[in-house]
Amino acid sequence: MKTKSRAKLRLAVALTVGLAGLPAAWAQAATAPAAESEQSAAVARKEMHDRVFAVINGRAIPTSDYEAAFTTLIRQRFYHGQIPENELAGVREEIKSKLVQRVVLLEEAERRNIAPDMAQIDETLAGYEKRYTNSPQWQQNREMVLPELRKQLAEQSRIALLDKQVRDLPEPTEAEVRAYYDKNPGLFTEPEKLRLAVILLAVDPSSPATAWQGSRDEARAIYGRLENGADFEEAARLHSSVYAEKSGDMGYLHRGMLPENIQQKIDKFEIGKLNEPIDTLEGVAIFRLLDRLPAKQRDFADVSARARDLLVRERQDAAWKSLIDRLVAKADVKFMHAVSTEQREGGKK
Repeated sequence: MKTKSRAKLRLAVALTVGLAGLPAAWAQAATAPAAESEQSAAVARKEMHDRVFAVINGRAIPTSDYEAAFTTLIRQRFYHGQIPENELAGVREEIKSKLVQRVVLLEEAERRNIAPDMAQIDETLAGYEKRYTNSPQWQQNREMVLPELRKQLAEQSRIALLDKQVRDLPEPTEAEVRAYYDKNPGLFTEPEKLRLAVILLAVDPSSPATAWQGSRDEARAIYGRLENGADFEEAARLHSSVYAEKSGDMGYLHRGMLPENIQQKIDKFEIGKLNEPIDTLEGVAIFRLLDRLPAKQRDFADVSARARDLLVRERQDAAWKSLIDRLVAKADVKFMHAVSTEQREGGKK
């Protein structure tokens, strides 16, 4: 009877809240085909709610928790919920790991006497009340739904407050920040910058081959006149589809702003030298390299605030990860059986 009540409760939550921010398995139960037979529905509910998926430090984790996590993850990460076969095993292990982490983090929060933020929980519940005030399902089931909702929000709050507590570390000293700067020069180095000028004869990517060939022929003609002494800036003002008002000057661009195949060609350019026309995604272009500024590490005085922020974040992340690793390492975990959620959700098997 207790199991049946729990199943009805989760179904009611899914019906009233409508998939927003709640375990996906509840929503799945709420949206099951109406034509499903009562016997099949009973079997599905029994598998989802009665079976124990894992026992973590003596706490039984129902299969429904695994299935909720599985459904949520694939809907967030995989297009149309289709999991590539070669990623399925990794997804299974990731979900199992997250379930273990949640349990041990809740236990740690309890050990530290961390109470949930009831004001924030009340505010969140008030938001649900406002959002679904005109929903008949909410009005019908809210009294049954609210306790489970409050429980879920309280667990989330305790873990969030534990996270905040663990990350509350002493500020690094100036010497520590400087050492971090010296150890990680790549984080504070401006990439190489190139100043380019261009004459672009734009061609729509979907244009026929004849249009592309016509632009290539025109670009070759312009290139020939430039080689014979024509002024590049004047030609850019007359012919270029971009930067014409700036005589073709694109300004300084750092590595990564240009397509890699174009970047590789420009890397071989000499400053001031005219280069033969090349095809780009936007059309046919004649480039001239005006200047090249090498990569340069910024002075510590200019980036000390950023270095401090990066060091603080790195230490906070390390502290949180270290706590999780320690708790998981000493946890008593038993997985009871495999589940078949991926057969239903992933469509692969």
